Amino acid sequence: MNKSLGTILLVLTIVVLAGAIFFAGTVYARSNMMFGWNNSVTGSNMMGQGGMNGMMDGMMSRNGGMMNGYSSNNPSSTPLTVEEAKAAAEKYLSNLKTSDLAIGEVMIFDNNAYVVVKEKSTGLGAFELLVDPASQAAYPEHGPNMMWNLKYGGLNHRFMIEDHGGMNGMMGGNGSMMDMMNGWDNAAPADVSADMTVAPEQAVEYAQKYLDANIAGTIATTPVQFYGYYTLDFEKNGKVAGMLSINGYSGQVFLHTWHGTFIEEAE
Repeated sequence: MNKSLGTILLVLTIVVLAGAIFFAGTVYARSNMMFGWNNSVTGSNMMGQGGMNGMMDGMMSRNGGMMNGYSSNNPSSTPLTVEEAKAAAEKYLSNLKTSDLAIGEVMIFDNNAYVVVKEKSTGLGAFELLVDPASQAAYPEHGPNMMWNLKYGGLNHRFMIEDHGGMNGMMGGNGSMMDMMNGWDNAAPADVSADMTVAPEQAVEYAQKYLDANIAGTIATTPVQFYGYYTLDFEKNGKVAGMLSINGYSGQVFLHTWHGTFIEEAE
C-alpha cells in the first residue's frame, strides 16, 4: 500500500513538473515573439527584407488591405495635379496639433501622389503621405513610414486605426484598442534623436548596391532624412524611375512598389 502510494505521488510530481516546464516555455516563447516584434518596429532588430515586405504587402496591400478602401494603386483613376495633392496634404496637416509641419515635396505618379512632410524647425523629414486620386484624401504612406519612423510612426498608426477603421478586426466589439489610442496626442514626442548609425552617404551606397543587383541602369539620388530612415528616388536616363527607403540603423533596403509611373514633381 505504501509502495503504491509512493508510486502515485511520484507520478503526480512528474506530471506537475512537466506542466510547469511546458507553461514556462510557452510564456518564454510568447515574450520573445513580442519582444522581437517591438524591436523590429523601432529598427533595432529588423526582419529580413523579404519577410517584412511580404507582411506589409499583405497588411497594406495595393488592393486596400488594412487601408480599408484607401488603396494606393488606382490605375483607372485620372492622376492628380500637384495643386490637388497639396490641398489634400494641407487638409491632413490642419487636423494635427502642431504648427511645426509643412509640405516639403510633392510627386505625382499615375497610381497616387506622394508628399513629404517636413519639420519647419529642423528641415528634416517628419513623415510621408499618399493621396488617393479617386477620393483625393491624404493618408500616411505604408511601409517604412509606418515601421521605421521613430518619431511620427505612432501618429501615423493613430490615423490608420482611429480615423479610417483600418484595424476593425482587432478592435473587437468593445473598442478596447480605441480606448488605448485615445490616450495618445497628435503631437509627436520632442525627445527623439535624429542621429542614425547610417550616414546619408552610406544610405546612397546601400541603395545603389541594391539597384545594381535588382534594377540595372538606375542611379540613386540624394536622400531625404526622416527619424529612423531615409527615402530617396532613383532615376533611369535622367528620369525618376522609382523610390526606395533605407533603414538608418541596419541599412536594410525597402523598395516602394505602389507608386506606378512618375509624372511630375514640385518642391
